[in-house]
Amino acid sequence: MKAIGYTSSLPISDENSLIDIELPNPITSGRDILVKVNAIAVNPVDYKIRQNVVSTDGSFKVIGWDAVGEVAAVGNKVSQFKLGDKVYYAGDLNRQGSNAEYQLVDERIVGFKPNSLSDADAAALPLTTITAWELLFEHLSIKQQNPDAIQKTDEVILVVGAAGGVGSILLQLAKTLTGATIIATASRQSSQDWVKKLGADYVVDHTQALQPQIEALSIGQVTHVASLNGSPKYMDTYTELLAPFGKIALIDDPGAFDITLLKAKSLSLHWEFMFARAMHQSTDMMEQSRLLNRVSELVDKGYIQTTTGKNLGLINAANLRAAHAELESGSSIGKIVLQGF
Repeated sequence: MKAIGYTSSLPISDENSLIDIELPNPITSGRDILVKVNAIAVNPVDYKIRQNVVSTDGSFKVIGWDAVGEVAAVGNKVSQFKLGDKVYYAGDLNRQGSNAEYQLVDERIVGFKPNSLSDADAAALPLTTITAWELLFEHLSIKQQNPDAIQKTDEVILVVGAAGGVGSILLQLAKTLTGATIIATASRQSSQDWVKKLGADYVVDHTQALQPQIEALSIGQVTHVASLNGSPKYMDTYTELLAPFGKIALIDDPGAFDITLLKAKSLSLHWEFMFARAMHQSTDMMEQSRLLNRVSELVDKGYIQTTTGKNLGLINAANLRAAHAELESGSSIGKIVLQGF
């Protein structure tokens, strides 16, 4: 099969940082399904792994954790899927990624692709959807409602880094399934327009001090923070803004910070890492399949839209290098997708 891989962690400007290769087709067993990959999306985790992780035996490492495809084979313990099913998923950080024509993935972290989206637009969703869903409804414990009968609550969510991949779907989930007031951070006009389109009630500029901007809105205290980037920079601000017993959930890698800041208001801190269930074979792995199927239904009913920002064409080394470079620059809005080999 065709694949894109690497053997050494190199700058993305180096042509050998990602190269086109040929590998044997994977063999299916157990609860694995074999997916013929039709489209993929690229996430910051891709370049972080490329920069920091190489195979120990000198073989090619294949990364990528967002895919849409068709079930080509099923293991002997598979119960949810059959040959020909169209699926979408993020996969497992410990296994071969989606930058290949075929990929093995455990059925418990796979959902049925939204029928109303193209393969490329559906590929933009899985990793960020799982991340946003787990952050909102499992870590922050935001009250979930019927999207046809939303009632306003006193919850106020601050979403920092709202224009990126996770923020783009988190805003939609929050607007569709909760009665919370949503404050998003964005600086550029294009980013501000994007987050307003996706559901933000208010937008504040993260290049300026957040606290006076939010206090000027006169909407009450923030009750929940979704910190999607820059967490160390804002931790003091979060503790000032949050109401007592407020919650902070983050997805970035802030290093060390002083958690004693949280004590005075009894604030809680949560870390969202969507690969945790698959990597550790948790007893509730099936929750990821269920949430992907739920979001697929919401997409097909028109509540949720794709978060595709740019389609870079075929899945090959040159286009993947371009995708990594754009993500590393920090300038992308929405998700970068590729389709076909």
